[in-house]
Amino acid sequence: MSRHPVLNDQALEIVARRFAVLAEPMRLRLIQALFDGEKNVTDLVEATGGTQANISRHLQTLIAAHVLDRRKEGLQVFYRISDPTIPKLCELVCGSLEKTLTRQAAHFSAGR
Repeated sequence: MSRHPVLNDQALEIVARRFAVLAEPMRLRLIQALFDGEKNVTDLVEATGGTQANISRHLQTLIAAHVLDRRKEGLQVFYRISDPTIPKLCELVCGSLEKTLTRQAAHFSAGR
C-alpha cells in the first residue's frame, strides 16, 4: 500500500505556491514548448503566440519558481525546464484529463 507524505503547514504553502505558478495557461504553453528542448525568447514567442514582453514576464516567474533555468550564449538567452518533475506532472494531469474527457464523451454519446 502506497503511503503519501504528510506535509507540515510550511511545506503545504510551498506546494500551493508551486501550483499557483503553474495555474497560468501561458506558463503551461511555455513549459509545453520546452518539452523538446531549450529555446530562446524568439522561439517561444513563435511557439506560444504571446508577445515578447508577456513571455519574458512569465519566464521570469518560472525561473524564480525554479521550474525553468536559463543560459546565455553570446547575446542569446536560452530557456529550459530545470525541474525534472514538471514533465511528469504535466503527463499525469493531462493523462487524467484525457481519461475524464473520454469517459464524458462516451457517457454523452450513450445518452443520445
